Amino acid sequence: MRAIVQNGCGSPDVLEQREIERPTVADDAVLVKVRAASINAFDWGLLMMRAPHVIARLLGRAPSRVRGADVAGIVEACGRKISRFKRGDEVFGVARSAFAEYAATTEARLALKPRALSFEQAAAVPVAGCTALQGLERAQVRPGQKVIVYGAGGGTGTFAVQIAKALGAHVTAVTRTEHLALMRSIGADRVLDYTCEDFTRTGEQYDVVFDIGANRPAADYRRTLAPNGKRVLCGAPKKLGALLALIFESLVLYRRERILYTARATHEDFVRLGELVAAGKLTPVIDRTYPLSEVREAFRHFGTGRVGGKVVICVP
Repeated sequence: MRAIVQNGCGSPDVLEQREIERPTVADDAVLVKVRAASINAFDWGLLMMRAPHVIARLLGRAPSRVRGADVAGIVEACGRKISRFKRGDEVFGVARSAFAEYAATTEARLALKPRALSFEQAAAVPVAGCTALQGLERAQVRPGQKVIVYGAGGGTGTFAVQIAKALGAHVTAVTRTEHLALMRSIGADRVLDYTCEDFTRTGEQYDVVFDIGANRPAADYRRTLAPNGKRVLCGAPKKLGALLALIFESLVLYRRERILYTARATHEDFVRLGELVAAGKLTPVIDRTYPLSEVREAFRHFGTGRVGGKVVICVP
């Protein structure tokens, strides 16, 4: 089968389309014929990381040389322990090595694809959708609360804005200039351009700060939090100094107000996201689509940091 193999680190140029072995179907596995996948920040991090052994130590194993996690496609085969799916089902979820014609995963990391979504739209949902949903749930967002999404223009941000609205919150989206109209189109009640306005100095206070940018000191956020407000961190700074400062403040400072988490892909959350789609409350935002053969160009575009929504890879 065709797959995108990573040969080294530091540039999209190390990605190469190759013929490799199709995954085997274990007793507890589902083999998916991939129709679409999408790029996440973790894929970019693995591509640019010049010390892959660090990731191997963190994961407890060497990462696959085939990138991709978000997947949408058709069930090709099921192991004998699989009861939730059958051959021919249209599904979406998370699979290791999704930038390929076939990918294997478990039934706990898949759900039936909502009929309202194309394969491309469904592939945009899993990681970003779960990250937004689980973060807002941990903050216990309730109807009438004020939520601000900082870094709202990307994949996770576009889901966070819509899910917070679905939970009944008044939502302020903070993003760059070119994404202001997009934020309004997906339901943000208020939109701020961070290139010309500092949301931490407007005098407004919020019940939840959903922080995808993760590039501001904790003291800035304390000005924006209402009493008993919460700051949900689901992003990471790009500069080492800012990352170390974030780790320090997360471990030592302001712990009561801070929620730091890593999203987990679950069948139950994929089902809930599908229900929001069916109810007309959630629509995946796709910036651009690329064929599998143009993955290098897709990563170059993703790496500009100016993507509105998700970058999707289509597998013919």
